[in-house]
Formats: sequence, structure tokens, C-alpha cells
Amino acid sequence: MPTVREIYRGRIVTLVLEEVELPNGKRATLEVVHHPGAAAIVALDGDGCVVLLRQFRHAAGGYIWEIPAGTLAPGEAPADCARRELREETGLDGQQWSTLGSIVTAPGFCDERIQLFLAWELVESAQQLDADEILTVSRVPLGRALEMTVNGEIEDAKSIAALHRASHAISNER
Repeated sequence: MPTVREIYRGRIVTLVLEEVELPNGKRATLEVVHHPGAAAIVALDGDGCVVLLRQFRHAAGGYIWEIPAGTLAPGEAPADCARRELREETGLDGQQWSTLGSIVTAPGFCDERIQLFLAWELVESAQQLDADEILTVSRVPLGRALEMTVNGEIEDAKSIAALHRASHAISNER
């Protein structure tokens, strides 16, 4: 059982020092960021376009392209988080949903796991942005969004992984 010392507890993350025994028998003190997890959504409309956000991210140095996503609330299931975030950020609801699996974002120091979803049969809803969400919503053909992941226009890892998984899932349905 590791010895844990909390360094910082914030609204979203907790930073701890964990003294652990590694698989090779050596002991180490590791910095670990605990995160509640998140959900991210590839929202596909009837014209084969995906919903992309151009969102201000201070930590990333400005505006970046990404798919809708958000942090899980305490006790919230990832699918419920995905539905909530799609509605809040884009003003859309998906009538059909499937899972695209999960990813770990920075396994060298963080335990965040993001559950990825594909939503389609989109219907209009009411957008409800949080006070710190500064974004514009665009619809981009899936092929163009995939190009954006390859040429560096989309740098966000969750978006890159989700768009490629969605493309694979869609091509396997045909």
C-alpha cells in the first residue's frame, strides 16, 4: 500500500506524492495528479459533418480546435456527462449514441481517463455555456477534420483519438 501525501486539492485536480514499490522491487516517490475523469463526444450530423469547437484554453496558450468534452461530476456516469456536455457546449442532443472506448491522457503523472462517444441524429437544444467557456461551434466534414489531425490544426489528443476511432467505427458499419 503506497504512502500518500496530499500537496494540493483544487476544484478539478488533486496533486499527491505517492511512495510506492515498483514492479522491479525498487521504491520511488511519484508525483500523481488525480482527476475525476471526463467524457468527449464526436457529434456527427446527417451531412457527415462533425461538430468542432474553437475554444479558448489558457493552459494551451489560446484558442484550439477540439470536440465537445467535459469533466465528470461526482457520481456521474460517463454517458450522462457526455450527453450533458454536448448539450451545454453545442446546443445539440444526440438521439443515437455508441461508445468509442477510453483513453488515458498523461499516464506518466496523471490518472485521468476520458471516455469517448459517438453521437448522431443530432437535434437542436439549448446551449448553456459555463462562465469560463469561450468558444465557437463549427461543423466540419469528417474527412476534413481527420486532415486537421494530421496537419497539426487539431493538436488536442482526445479529439485526435476520438475522431480517428469514430472514423474507424463509421467505416466498419458500412
